[in-house]
Amino acid sequence: MRKTQLLAVLALAGLAAGASAQQQPKSASQAIDEYRAMLADGNPAELFEMKGEELWKQKRGPKNASLERCDLGKGAGVVKGAFVELPRYFADTGKVQDLETRLITCMESLQGLDAAAIAKTPFGKGEMANVTALATWVASQSRGMQFNLPQAHAQERTSYEAGKRLFFMRGGTHDFSCASCHGEDGKRIRLQDLPNLTKNPGDGVGFAAWPAYRVSNGQMWSMQLRLNDCYRQQRFPYPEFGSDALTALSTYLGVNAKGAKSAAPTIKR
Repeated sequence: MRKTQLLAVLALAGLAAGASAQQQPKSASQAIDEYRAMLADGNPAELFEMKGEELWKQKRGPKNASLERCDLGKGAGVVKGAFVELPRYFADTGKVQDLETRLITCMESLQGLDAAAIAKTPFGKGEMANVTALATWVASQSRGMQFNLPQAHAQERTSYEAGKRLFFMRGGTHDFSCASCHGEDGKRIRLQDLPNLTKNPGDGVGFAAWPAYRVSNGQMWSMQLRLNDCYRQQRFPYPEFGSDALTALSTYLGVNAKGAKSAAPTIKR
């Protein structure tokens, strides 16, 4: 075979190999990643961010006051960096609080709103919808910052240990625990890869993503709602909003996420 003919054959073989490689089917994980990337361009969570910022500055409630003096752990009115250090202990309430319960504390103390009534309001309704919007905006102010939950106070350490026990506690009609889905590497359900929430980088992928906009139902989901729905899927009784159990779970996940960068608010399927 002449040299020119040989080069032509090799060139055609190379083109065929390239075409074959391009036609290889994508994995389910790759397809989902592409889907998420397309959705992320114009994340509806931005609308909730805007609403949350307006609510933070707006004078409301019986006291006709804004939330601009709310202490989220870094001093009155300081928002940047607060999200990645929550849950944490607050001396004025004498307990460990996550972002949502702390916001409700401020809504009661500063604005005169009824905290107990808000806590009983269904997700996505009334003042609870406002809490979600506020949490979305506050979270956005720490986007890209590393999680570093404090563990200096005894109650913070107790909350972590309680959350760890709850994470691995099996029960319900299906004998499930949080760890059944999120306690090992390489697990998946249907087309969904499941992050290992007991360590980094898995917990940075999981905990760091909420609040998030859920495309499947067109709603903004807070961390409290995410955990509540996890219990529903495990066939456990729904935990009450602001319960110590949910705060403890968030503490466990948040401490495990140390060093991971917050991506919230994100978009989910």
